[in-house]
Amino acid sequence: NPNGDKAKIMISISLKFYKELQEHGTDEVLKKVYGSFLVPPESGYNVRRTELLCSAQCLKDDDDVIIGKVFMQEFKEGRRASHTAPQVLFNHREPPLELKDTDAAVGDNIGYITFVLFPRHTNANARDNTINLIHTFRDYLHYHIKCSKAYIHTRMRAKTSDFLKVLNRARPDAEKKEMKTITGKTF
Repeated sequence: NPNGDKAKIMISISLKFYKELQEHGTDEVLKKVYGSFLVPPESGYNVRRTELLCSAQCLKDDDDVIIGKVFMQEFKEGRRASHTAPQVLFNHREPPLELKDTDAAVGDNIGYITFVLFPRHTNANARDNTINLIHTFRDYLHYHIKCSKAYIHTRMRAKTSDFLKVLNRARPDAEKKEMKTITGKTF
């Protein structure tokens, strides 16, 4: 964390072919795009910049928004079960304070997820795992939303089937008519 600021993380990139990229003007492009965010790289890395770790999730379906909100609230509470997990903050509609001076989107279908990372999450042993987990978090969230919708749908179909069985059992039986032939014999 740069200067002990827990709202920011440092991203360092190491590329084997970076010297070749430098020959073609990569440093100028990076300075133009990232400007003041670029800082001197750590030893063993080529490029380094500070980054705020905050993710926006835009859900299109109203049902997805509701299930996503519930899932994120449970995800927030889930930290109590694991003391080594990073703290997760979730803001619905409004961006978090870290994005106050940016043009972050605001809306009913937008939620902001912030991960509070500590040195134990970014040390050399855990860094790769942390990056992988954060990188796949969006897919993880959307997968669980879809699974929840499928589970609810399955439960609703099962309940509907049970109610139809109850209604069919409660239906009065039609009286059977005695059928006779012209000669008066009964079937």
